[in-house]
Amino acid sequence: MTLVLPERDLATGTRTTTLDVVVPVYDEEVALPVCVRRLHAHLRDTVPYGFRITVADNASTDGTLDVAYRLAAELPEVRVVHLDEKGRGRALAAVWSASDAEVLAYTDVDLSTDLAALLPLVAPLVSGHSDVAIGTRLARSSRVVRGTKREVISRCYNLILRGTLSARFSDAQCGFKAVRRDVAQQLLPLVEDTGWFFDTELLVLAERSGLRIHEVPVDWVDDPDSRVDVVPTALADLRGVVRLGHALATGRLPLSQVRASLGRGALTAPKGVPAGLLSQVVRFAGVGVLSTLAYLALFVALRPGAGAQWANLVALLVTAVANTAANRRFTFGVDTSDGAARQQLQGLVVFGLGLALTSGSLWALHAAASPGRWVELGVLVAANAAATLMRFALLRAWVFRTR
Repeated sequence: MTLVLPERDLATGTRTTTLDVVVPVYDEEVALPVCVRRLHAHLRDTVPYGFRITVADNASTDGTLDVAYRLAAELPEVRVVHLDEKGRGRALAAVWSASDAEVLAYTDVDLSTDLAALLPLVAPLVSGHSDVAIGTRLARSSRVVRGTKREVISRCYNLILRGTLSARFSDAQCGFKAVRRDVAQQLLPLVEDTGWFFDTELLVLAERSGLRIHEVPVDWVDDPDSRVDVVPTALADLRGVVRLGHALATGRLPLSQVRASLGRGALTAPKGVPAGLLSQVVRFAGVGVLSTLAYLALFVALRPGAGAQWANLVALLVTAVANTAANRRFTFGVDTSDGAARQQLQGLVVFGLGLALTSGSLWALHAAASPGRWVELGVLVAANAAATLMRFALLRAWVFRTR
């Protein structure tokens, strides 16, 4: 679909608005002027069509709203929308739903994402090539500066999305996204979250509707003064994953209507299971190695704040979900989202059986004798080898069995 977007209205000769960039803010009176002036200068100098900057004030308690009004009086392309309730998702939904621009975008006020990626972000939407566009910090060509804790949490969150919701986009939470207005009009009424999970929910619904998501590698520098409280935000996101997964599993969302109206049909049938047992064994082993490395990294990141037992439990659960998702896609060649939730539950059962086998072996050993360290290690190696063989057999014959 190609959008015909004249730069000037033929009847009045005035410049039309093709792009509306929203900056959601809460108590950002210091950062806001720097952000808006820098964003305005960049849009003025690099964007070849009409634009608008909308400052969406989320019930700020400081002077943010007054600063926004002064900026709007200074710069003709800036407008202000005030909301009486907090919530980034609520602000974006309100502004995007009312906007007359053909392409709707947003960026965080800290401008952690380099604005050089803005035109590559919105150009595929203006041309009609894509439906939604996101900046990604996880592409190989992206350049990112941030702490280990945020890096691990971000990557684990995206692995969870792949495992539980069969998401294929790489970076759900980068504050740099855009959507076509006709797409937003159909998806926004289906998005329930009003906070930080808004982005993820919109992307999952777009993907499930057969829409094309364009990804742009970005340069991104973490803002040390970020107002995001990582732990509560992560827990809220996990609750959102459960809610959305339940809604998708029960068929409560009318995504078939969106797909029929906007979606892009598949070009080829799913590939199916990779041919040959040897190919599956090699892929399974590779996924296992990566899962082990991910477990170690996550355990090390969580250990200082959560303690050894909780860090171990969370790391095991996260990597188990990610391991099942990776084996689903790469080892056993399942391309569709059908049955993903059921297969994840079955994968957790398999994980529990393996854990029971290794733990039970240690219990039996210590119940029978007082073994030395090398004997204990030998039993663990044998039990883990048996658990690995059992996991592969159950994944192949039960979880991802072809019919």
